Amino acid sequence: MSEKQNEISVYQSRRFEKALSKLSEAHLKDVEDQIDIIIADPEIGEQKKGDLSYLRVHKFRLNQQLALLGYAWVGDELELYLLQLGSHENFYQKLKAQRKTDAKLLKP
Repeated sequence: MSEKQNEISVYQSRRFEKALSKLSEAHLKDVEDQIDIIIADPEIGEQKKGDLSYLRVHKFRLNQQLALLGYAWVGDELELYLLQLGSHENFYQKLKAQRKTDAKLLKP
C-alpha cells in the first residue's frame, strides 16, 4: 500500500474547536499530543454502547484533572472525527443532546 492510502483524515466538530480555543498554549500542546496518540491507534478509546455507540472516549489528565476526548472512528474510510473535549461533568449528556448533529457530520 502506498503512503497516501494509509493517511488518516481528521475532522473537528465546532464544539471541539470551541473547547480548544479556551485552552492555554501548554494545555493545547497536551491535547495535541493526545490527538497524536489517538491517530496512532484510533481504537485506544473506550467504545460506548446504546445511544452513543458511534462514540469512543479517550481519557487523560489535563491540568491535574481528568479530561475526556470524544471521537468517532470510521475505519473503512480512515476518518477520525473529534467531537467533544471536556471534563466528565455533563460530558455524556451534552453528547446525547448533539447526537443528530454528530450523525450529520459522520454521514455527509
